[in-house]
Amino acid sequence: MTLTRPSDQDIVVVGATGDLAARKLLPALYNLEVEGLLPEHGDVIGVAPMDWSDERFRNHAEEAIRGFSRTRFEARRFAAFAARLRFVPVGPDGDLRPLRAAAGRPERLLYLAVPSSAFTALAQSLGAAGLAAGTKLVIEKPFGHDVTSATRLNAVLHEVLPEDRIYRIDHYLGKETVQNLLVFRFGNSVFERVWNRDAIARVEITVAESLGVEHRGAFYEETGAIRDIVQNHMFQLLAVTAMEPPISFAAEAIRNEKVKVLEALHPVEPGAVVRGQYASGSVDGEAVPGYRDEEGVAAGSEVETFAAMRLHIDSWRWAGVPFLLRTGKRLAVRDTRVVLSFRDAPLHLFRAVGLHALDSNRLVIRVQPDEGISITFVAKRPGPEVTTQPVEMDFSYEGSFKASTPEAYERLLHDALSGDHTLFIREDEVERGWQVVQPVLDRPSPVKMYPAGSWGPAAADRIARPGRWHDGPSGEPRTSFRQRS
Repeated sequence: MTLTRPSDQDIVVVGATGDLAARKLLPALYNLEVEGLLPEHGDVIGVAPMDWSDERFRNHAEEAIRGFSRTRFEARRFAAFAARLRFVPVGPDGDLRPLRAAAGRPERLLYLAVPSSAFTALAQSLGAAGLAAGTKLVIEKPFGHDVTSATRLNAVLHEVLPEDRIYRIDHYLGKETVQNLLVFRFGNSVFERVWNRDAIARVEITVAESLGVEHRGAFYEETGAIRDIVQNHMFQLLAVTAMEPPISFAAEAIRNEKVKVLEALHPVEPGAVVRGQYASGSVDGEAVPGYRDEEGVAAGSEVETFAAMRLHIDSWRWAGVPFLLRTGKRLAVRDTRVVLSFRDAPLHLFRAVGLHALDSNRLVIRVQPDEGISITFVAKRPGPEVTTQPVEMDFSYEGSFKASTPEAYERLLHDALSGDHTLFIREDEVERGWQVVQPVLDRPSPVKMYPAGSWGPAAADRIARPGRWHDGPSGEPRTSFRQRS
């Protein structure tokens, strides 16, 4: 699909002086400008409770783009982008009435780059300011704190805007590898034919971060890994991996199939979850503090920075196949991937030559940082005896396309400007995701400590049994087991 310019509209970033705007949104908008994918006519309006001038906002944007843009800063390109930039100060109460005079065009995209606790008040202020007509609203996760708060947030949003003008953003859905999963599955019959319980023994989804909570300790104390990562990012990866073929690539056709996966998920039992929390340790040879030593964290905090769980999908395609989810901070590496392990081949042929086990075939979808897909299969080693060794076929975006992939926020911002909901989350997806994890939120087990720089608490190994978690860069088992005659 060829991307085209969206229709004329303003782009309003509420929270334009914050970290998200500097690291992601302003660089993404600049790159869209460079590629000719912003509206031909429309301002980029920053909004925040700061007494900034337009010029100061332009200087802030330039610094952000120089520091975080994936493309090289060019003065000529930036001059065209800077001509769009304007700034509107608002009060600390979030009253958006000052924006009414500045947003001169009848249509606008309004992005709430603010803490989720401010969504309700800002949505109500949007309506009170008379700006609801012509506005498309983008909000960042988390969408609520549990089932009750998510339902309440949706109700408040719908008092101001209809569902078709609300865009709940999960940047994982904007990543090229996640989008490519749809093409990989449904565009290659050789894989779709085995994408089911007959051929697949288990599915693992890992979102590992080597960083800690950094300066977000107070936020994490109210959130934890299950709310921060599992209920949104990981459930979206799971839904795209497990969904049935949609009838088309239309937004609602795809979102309907994702919701069906979440509806078929059994609510997770607390006994099928291991919660962990990182202690002090070493990452890349550097000593780092434990979670309870981070700024804003309570001394005896029981908030999880790691979670591993076993889920089951009650569907014809996936009945009996465990879905193993694992995420954590201060783990050994930064790595997000989906690993599909296929059922073992029958061994009667190989026992005659002394082989009593074979490595399982694996398909690994690497989401970040090294985007790509690899397939591991068994081959005979050279020599007179029949000995086997796992080998790998690998595809990487960087190696195959010789170009950097667009940042997720570029794609998602362009889609929102164009009115395309395909990669955004619908209200029923949000509420069902919370229903699945609610039993764990209501009855959390004690956290298990793990040293920073490890792969999490040892207790998490029981979630993966029989078998082990695949911790290598391409999904190799933690303890390599290679069969020989």
